[in-house]
Amino acid sequence: MEFRNSTLVSGFILLGILDGSGSPELLCVTITALYMSALTSNGLLLLAITMDAWLHVPMYLLLGQLSLMDLLLTSVITPKAIMVFLLKDNTISFGGCALQMFLELVLGGAEDLLLAFMAYDRYVAICHPLTYMIFMRPSVCWLMVAASWILASVMALGFTINTMHYPFCKYRQIRHLFCEIPPLLELACADTSSYELVFYLVGVLMLILPLTAIFFSYAQILFTVLHMPSNKGRKKALVTCSSHMTVVSMYFGALTVMYVLPSSYHNPKQDNIFSVFYTVVTQL
Repeated sequence: MEFRNSTLVSGFILLGILDGSGSPELLCVTITALYMSALTSNGLLLLAITMDAWLHVPMYLLLGQLSLMDLLLTSVITPKAIMVFLLKDNTISFGGCALQMFLELVLGGAEDLLLAFMAYDRYVAICHPLTYMIFMRPSVCWLMVAASWILASVMALGFTINTMHYPFCKYRQIRHLFCEIPPLLELACADTSSYELVFYLVGVLMLILPLTAIFFSYAQILFTVLHMPSNKGRKKALVTCSSHMTVVSMYFGALTVMYVLPSSYHNPKQDNIFSVFYTVVTQL
């Protein structure tokens, strides 16, 4: 209880990627530039989709939601990491840590699901174009969006409450870019093995199910594209899907290393690098 009260009062100390870098100034400038570019590009995309009536179609509705999630996700993580370095104050309160964790889990989980729904959208558009507006009518699109946010929020709330209820030792240094579950559990003064197993299984499930849907969708798309008689049609279909596949590869690849691979295969420094990929780079 003494440990827990100490943590509640003083919070945690973030030791992110900038503190352990050989050139922190250069890295700070790079991350700031990436963040500002991600903020600008996603903001302009959201503005264009909102203002242009021609873009009020299923594909751009989902793309707009993805831009919103990306904009919010990188804003939850990056400004704090930059300010920690610039102000030389790397503390974060207990409540601030819990809030950051909750928002990261909501936005990250919602993006996992939305990327799978976007793959389904491309599958229907390319493989079943004549029935596209039936399968992807507005009510279905909004159901996909609502499902992404609601399921992710429920999962995030459960994990945040369960993680933050543990007593934390006076050694409060989080060796990570932000408050995330694995590095926080390393500070717990209690047996977390059962909870870590549950977290691992849910994390794998949240990665495997969307990836399976994405793989199935793109396997069908590739089969359809290869049988298209027109080279122009093939090129258009592949170009339409290429940016989505790039984001999927980078985003899920980094998450797989962080959440699926055993800790013996990666260290805190590598985790910091991978966290930049799924909180800054893919958003850009």
